[in-house]
Amino acid sequence: MKLRWSRTLPLLPALALALGVTATPAAAEEASRHSSSSAVSSGWNNYSCKPSAAHPRPVILVHGTLGNSIDNWLGLAPYLVARGYCVFSLDYGQLPGVPFFHGLGAVDASARQLAAYVDRVLAATGTRKADLVGHSQGGMMSRVYLKFHGGADKVNTLVGLAPDNHGTDLNGLTRLLDHFPGAKKYLHELTPGLADQIAGSDILNRLNEGGDTLPGVRYTVIATKYDEVVTPYRSAFLDGPDVRNVVLQDLCAIDLSEHVAIGLIDRVAFHETANALDPAHATATTCLSG
Repeated sequence: MKLRWSRTLPLLPALALALGVTATPAAAEEASRHSSSSAVSSGWNNYSCKPSAAHPRPVILVHGTLGNSIDNWLGLAPYLVARGYCVFSLDYGQLPGVPFFHGLGAVDASARQLAAYVDRVLAATGTRKADLVGHSQGGMMSRVYLKFHGGADKVNTLVGLAPDNHGTDLNGLTRLLDHFPGAKKYLHELTPGLADQIAGSDILNRLNEGGDTLPGVRYTVIATKYDEVVTPYRSAFLDGPDVRNVVLQDLCAIDLSEHVAIGLIDRVAFHETANALDPAHATATTCLSG
């Protein structure tokens, strides 16, 4: 057992880091200390917020692996609030004894958490449907909710920011698991959320079997060609009706955002997200969008 652990353990942090670190310990601690007051005062996670006629659905933000409901959205949440949206965000995929860094639990269990959270937001806002914006795992896991947990009837639009919709090979890193006896087993046992994102996983095969999309939901995928986590980056894209697949660099050729930045700070991606949420009033997304 000790030998297996000694050969398996070095891979776990590498895979965890590669699958989308979206918070630092200092930032997470600071966000935890101030999350309640800052979120509510800005209109973010304010359960008294009622959607307007202009933006009739609440927007629920779904963080990525190792992210949380605050750190992942310090850029996008205020951006959307300033544009008149009721914005909410959840924590999911928590592991016992691991604070701040979430999205490590099994993807299907996380999708059930999202289902309960959507119901809570719909009840609070008095609306029938919500829009979802997911970064990385959050974009893919939201599709698990849509397909297996009743979400298709409760969601109008899903926007994925660098989602791993068809899994990732991490530029070949996942193939190293075959050279470490027991590595896959312990990865599944210790951090199932990481294992579920590897291309060819059981949950991904079931998710994409029979087609990528569901009737009645509009999909937008915003990917970056500099993605070092979702590889190849076009594995983020979806095929089906009511789908818009976008490469960030087609909107702004000089945009250098990679996997983390596209969800945290990229104003070009934010503008395209706003377009996806309100296509009737969309404006051209360029390098100067903000």
